[in-house]
Amino acid sequence: MTDFATVDFLTDQSLVPDPYPYYDYLREQSPVLRLEPHGFVAVTGYEEALEVYKNPEDFSNIVALGGPFPPLPFTPDGDDLNAQIDAHRNQFPMYEHMVTMDPPDHTKARSLLSRLLTPKRLKENEDFMWRLADRQLDEFLSLGHSEFLAEYAKPFSLLVIADLLGVPEEDHKEFRTVLGADRPGARVGSLDHEKMGLNPLEFLDEKFSAYLEERRRHPREDVLTDLASAKYPDGSTPEIIDVVRTATFLFAAGQETTAKLLSAAIKALVERPELQQALREDRSLIPTFVEESLRLESPVKSDSRLARRSTTLGGMNIKAGTVVMVLPGAANRDPRRFTDPHEFQVRRPNVREHIAFGRGAHSCPGAPLARVEGRVSLERMLDRMGEITIDEEFHGSAGDRRYNYEPTYILRGLADIHVRFTGRG
Repeated sequence: MTDFATVDFLTDQSLVPDPYPYYDYLREQSPVLRLEPHGFVAVTGYEEALEVYKNPEDFSNIVALGGPFPPLPFTPDGDDLNAQIDAHRNQFPMYEHMVTMDPPDHTKARSLLSRLLTPKRLKENEDFMWRLADRQLDEFLSLGHSEFLAEYAKPFSLLVIADLLGVPEEDHKEFRTVLGADRPGARVGSLDHEKMGLNPLEFLDEKFSAYLEERRRHPREDVLTDLASAKYPDGSTPEIIDVVRTATFLFAAGQETTAKLLSAAIKALVERPELQQALREDRSLIPTFVEESLRLESPVKSDSRLARRSTTLGGMNIKAGTVVMVLPGAANRDPRRFTDPHEFQVRRPNVREHIAFGRGAHSCPGAPLARVEGRVSLERMLDRMGEITIDEEFHGSAGDRRYNYEPTYILRGLADIHVRFTGRG
């Protein structure tokens, strides 16, 4: 048995398959707890996590992606680090992307999404999803088996985002190939560096820069023109690169987290035959099934903030310069908020209170999109597949299941999931 008192959350691979007993252990000590050897503060409590998310005045997003790695580019001095953060912001990883920004820069950058995430555009994108779901299923349905991540979840989530952002359909195949959506274990964060250099978003940056520059020169009646002509709330025109960064980060983050949601949902479906039957008989259960999948297997494993001012959290004094790491998967199983938190309850009354998509100013802008992707995918799979079961050749029998998860402390997701099914057409 693992000695939780001595493990390193960031590096100990024994926590990867099932981190939830460890989360419970941490929460029992305190929902806000300093962890060594790295000295960050882990937040496993639900209310405490909300407090961090909703308090950008005390907690900066500048370390949202890396947490304690790399070290701060300055030595914290005093109880208010706002001036130091601003002076060194361009030395932090991914500082130019919306996810690491703080207000007012974040507010300004996020405003560009309002030209994209309109009800009309989201409805058009949903119509595309229904067609795409069938196209993806057609690729393997006759085989009776599938590695679901590579053959459905990754290409589906990638092409949904591509359509939302207005990528011309003739370029979809290139995006799917270059971004590795068909390769088992592939992630947008692990692109082919020989083709795209050191920046994993370089391919996306170059493609969207070319699209938007062309649309500013020659406007059309399309989504890319809407993006290219977007203005900030004060009426000023953003630089092309600022629009590109908003688009490409949404592309990368949306593809990655939605693929993880879809794989978690299919795992829940095949491990609970009675629930699969319930969904077949009552499709109105699908939205809450998606929410409970998100709660139980939150795609974001850690979401870090930097204490920009000395403050308190959950009764603990937090010194300015401390990295505070919210663990959504732990907060979403806090028994103070969710009864029987480790059980899958498709009729859980407060399931929408989960924080798999974060909260506050940095709540995931693509959350409505991900929910629709989950609903559409499940609808079409249940329509076109008979009984869906786990492939025991790859994952073992019911009493000895084996699943492989990505070995990262930032994201939670299966590396592969093999399923079998009878056909319906």
